[in-house]
Amino acid sequence: MTRRRFVKTSGVAAAGSLAVEQMAHAAPDNRIKVALVGCGGRGNGAANHALNTKTDIWLTALADVDRAQAEQGREILKKAHLERVDVPDERIFTGFGGYAEAMKEADVVILATPPGFRPAHFEEAVRQGKHVFMEKPVATDVAGIRRVLATAEKAKKKNLKVAVGMQRRHHPGYMEALKRVHDGAIGEVHTMRAYWLGSSRGGKEKLPDETEMQYQIRNWYYFTWLSGDHIVEQHVHNLDVAHWINGDLPVRAIGLGGREVRDDKINGQIFDHHFVEFEYADGARLFSQCCQIPGHCRRQISEHAQGSKGRLDMANGERFFGITGPHAWEQRLKGRLDAHQLEHFPFLDAIRNDEKYNEAVYGAESTMMAILGRMATYSGKVVEWEEAMAMDHVLVPEVKSFDDVPPVVPDADGWYPVAEPGSSEPW
Repeated sequence: MTRRRFVKTSGVAAAGSLAVEQMAHAAPDNRIKVALVGCGGRGNGAANHALNTKTDIWLTALADVDRAQAEQGREILKKAHLERVDVPDERIFTGFGGYAEAMKEADVVILATPPGFRPAHFEEAVRQGKHVFMEKPVATDVAGIRRVLATAEKAKKKNLKVAVGMQRRHHPGYMEALKRVHDGAIGEVHTMRAYWLGSSRGGKEKLPDETEMQYQIRNWYYFTWLSGDHIVEQHVHNLDVAHWINGDLPVRAIGLGGREVRDDKINGQIFDHHFVEFEYADGARLFSQCCQIPGHCRRQISEHAQGSKGRLDMANGERFFGITGPHAWEQRLKGRLDAHQLEHFPFLDAIRNDEKYNEAVYGAESTMMAILGRMATYSGKVVEWEEAMAMDHVLVPEVKSFDDVPPVVPDADGWYPVAEPGSSEPW
């Protein structure tokens, strides 16, 4: 996110937030201190959205392994919230342990580093007794999912509030459509479809003076241990909607995927397309497609469900939500609702009013659906949910410095290991 675009959109969000804020409960005039861990575009965006909610929110600490990026984030946020960004130089923390120091300066922690680090950061925040907003996905491997679920239980026992950046859950169009589905508008759901077809960000060249760990973290999207692959990092939004529709978890997955155009060293390890069929215990199916082949994939971001009495179609980008059948309904939204903004209001209200609020379980379950799909496409095999959850599946090591060796390294020619469906089990 550029500085110009950030300031422009934060101004729009701030103006739009005034109307939404009127619906919030009254709260004591106590200052809520926020620490941001991970100062990239999404982290700065999440901090901006939190600061937009009310004037009792203050940003008091930043943490990032790159101090220059943290300082840039501070300046971007100051342009939108000058008087409520109280982050002197001594409260900018760097290094791989800096996140724990930043958390000590706040009541609420925003976690927005590469997803591979999310479980460890979530654990530390809850250990310190902090409320948490964490971006999706919440992990990149099964071990991380188990850690997040265990930490979610600790958060409940400590009465800590936890939000996860699955913003569709707070979008009025999705909320109304799913309420109707759960009230029986389309009957028993037997088939679902989920799509994220489009392009992606470019990879980054390695700099001459970088260690391998520095490079992989800077180019994190293209390494499975850090991003989870785009089926986990991006398509998880659509899979979360399917999880919301069905409520149950799939029992197995089978799929196919590969690299059609990602043929450069800067593309690391990840695939450019995945197709997965998820099967549920009652025989229902979810057909999932995600593709990042610019110019070759038609652009479609949508979710669909077929039931015994009708069909649900939702296309957020087109602002369309509709049900066909005896209980026909349609909603075409005018203008653009920023669900990234809306998701912060109930979370912070729950903190002010001491209400129960914990989105970590469904965040972990939806993330695990994406990991299960990746396991299926990487291996070319049927992968059972229970077997996957029992695996000793650890992709993310404990990283202490940029001199550490990453879990994957390039060969002599600079190429990284890539899954070969049918001939390997990299999971």
